[in-house]
Amino acid sequence: MTGRVPYYGGRFTPAQAYAAAHPPPPQAPPPPQAPPRAARRAARPSQDPVEALQHLLDAGVLTQEEFDELRERVEP
Repeated sequence: MTGRVPYYGGRFTPAQAYAAAHPPPPQAPPPPQAPPRAARRAARPSQDPVEALQHLLDAGVLTQEEFDELRERVEP
């Protein structure tokens, strides 16, 4: 035998025995992921400008006068 390495006859070292008796705590589960882009797109309002304006009117973002003016702009 050479060097300063202790030899334990093929048995665990004290450090290995301690590590085997005291396993590390389990890892936390990963955080939930955001929905895929396709699902986010599906949740958006339709691409019809009149429907989008109607949604803004229903939400209270636009007044009836603003809705009428913008509707005239987008409809031919």
